[in-house]
Amino acid sequence: MKLEAVRIPPRLRGFAADGAEVFDVVLDGARVAAIAPSREAARGTLLSAFVDAHAHIDKNYTVQDVGAAEGSLFTAIERMAAHRASWTAETLRARMTRALDEAWRAGTRALRTHLDWIGDDAPASLAVFEALRAQWRDRVMLQFVALVPLDAYADPAAGERIAQAVHGAGGVLGAFVYRNEGIVHKLGRVFDLAQHYGLALDFHVDEGLDADATGLRSIAQLAIARGWHGRVVCGHACSLSVQDEGFARDTLAKCAEAGLHLVALPTTNLYLQGAWDRTPVPRGITRIREAAALGLRASLATDNVQDAFYPYGGYDLVETFGLGVQVAHLAPAVDWLDAVTVSPARALGLPWDGRLAPGCPADLVLLAARDEYELLDAAGRRRTVIRAGKCLEQGE
Repeated sequence: MKLEAVRIPPRLRGFAADGAEVFDVVLDGARVAAIAPSREAARGTLLSAFVDAHAHIDKNYTVQDVGAAEGSLFTAIERMAAHRASWTAETLRARMTRALDEAWRAGTRALRTHLDWIGDDAPASLAVFEALRAQWRDRVMLQFVALVPLDAYADPAAGERIAQAVHGAGGVLGAFVYRNEGIVHKLGRVFDLAQHYGLALDFHVDEGLDADATGLRSIAQLAIARGWHGRVVCGHACSLSVQDEGFARDTLAKCAEAGLHLVALPTTNLYLQGAWDRTPVPRGITRIREAAALGLRASLATDNVQDAFYPYGGYDLVETFGLGVQVAHLAPAVDWLDAVTVSPARALGLPWDGRLAPGCPADLVLLAARDEYELLDAAGRRRTVIRAGKCLEQGE
């Protein structure tokens, strides 16, 4: 197969472009065989298939049962906690399969989901996830994070049981971190467990607009002290947006030193953060541009879909990217397409970082957009999804 006259964004190039902007790409089976400059005007934009670094496929599509929280994170948590008691393997499988099917058709090749993990025992969602991970392994590479309240780690025995279960299931250890009492001690316990069991870490951190929420800073300091470079992911970090400029920059500098991966969640953070009794001014999106200036390239991810936390949306990362571009003023937009490709691939430790070069996998998305301005319009978002060198047909 030959893809003629396509733009490849600079941050997705794993080859020397020599000043060219438009290329002809030859696929040979499941690999890219050759990339050469084209003499034609661009007909589309070629990307590696998307990577969704932060989702919740256990709780999606439940908003009709639980209602929308409208700006209250803790109301959403309470509603989902009540609804969780009704979850069965059958209902979980249906919701999770729907999410994966939608993500696959939109062009996602890998997805990391957080699974609510409240007690010591593994949740019912884990067994369903493991079965789906095996079933979908040739289409979407799946990872899971145990989403545990940080305070649960205060009990050493409980923390040990959680870490053992996560290790046995091939997962990632996580925690919900927000202004906890004794936060450094509890985070230290999470790091202890991760180091003992060889687990990567992924935190929900500072998901609010309180300037004194500094979990991100504590995590970065611990990662530096423990030599845990490149193995820590932090999602949300909303409070960074309302902190003093100098303090926020120093925190981000520590994150960069720690090799920490930052994930911004524009849909959920815009929905839950800021006022609901008037037009909101603070919006809650983390400092993406300031992080990039320090060499820390953030990811943009889906987060919640049609549940109490975010009652709308779906699993199309092009839509998420477009919202991120607008809310964070990411310009030129084409320079930020690594936020749904290369950056999340590195955050998840995938074998391929998503940069295009001869010999790389032919798992691609060809967008109709001919330039950066068409990336965000309906016509430009039309796409051809290519997996292992073959176009994904309707119904596959």
